[in-house]
Amino acid sequence: MTKSSRDALAPCVPVYLGLGANLSDPRRQVEQALLQLQTLPRSEVTAVSSLYRTLPVGPADQPDFINAVVQLDTQLEPLVLLAALQQIECQHGRIRNGQRWGPRTLDLDILLIGEQVLALPQLCVPHPQMHCRAFVLGPLAEIAPPGLEIPGQGRLDDLLAAVADEADTMVRLCAGAPGDAVVGAFGGAALPRLRGAATGQR
Repeated sequence: MTKSSRDALAPCVPVYLGLGANLSDPRRQVEQALLQLQTLPRSEVTAVSSLYRTLPVGPADQPDFINAVVQLDTQLEPLVLLAALQQIECQHGRIRNGQRWGPRTLDLDILLIGEQVLALPQLCVPHPQMHCRAFVLGPLAEIAPPGLEIPGQGRLDDLLAAVADEADTMVRLCAGAPGDAVVGAFGGAALPRLRGAATGQR
């Protein structure tokens, strides 16, 4: 069997990716990265969350972030996908200097790969910090199936409820609107699922 035949038979795996930026017109950085994700080989972007303006984690003396989550159905192996994402980051001027939680032009994180659990030197899945990050859980809840279980971390709805205070500081941006036009945040203790806000292009 040829390599192309094997590729054609390989199943697509749903992967959730987190996107974030807070430098050099961060909204444009994220929107451009979404376009680039659509060009990845043997992959298809199948769902995109709203864009959110969020407070930075770590040093407070940095700009707010723009965050989103995307579902990518792909046949790429995890490390091949990781390399492709890091190449996109590099094209956006991302410099990896070892600083955690610092400002960046673009951050592309693999959050989930189906139900897989990976602990590799280059990649851990599920993302080790996603369970405590509202800027990941909120957008993910928009596009994930109801009752999504995150391996080793718990149900998505329960995790999101646990970071309600942080989620309430997030500002959802109007799709396709200029500047910082706002249509609301999560608001309220119920933390409603925002499926109606998903745009299919982000």
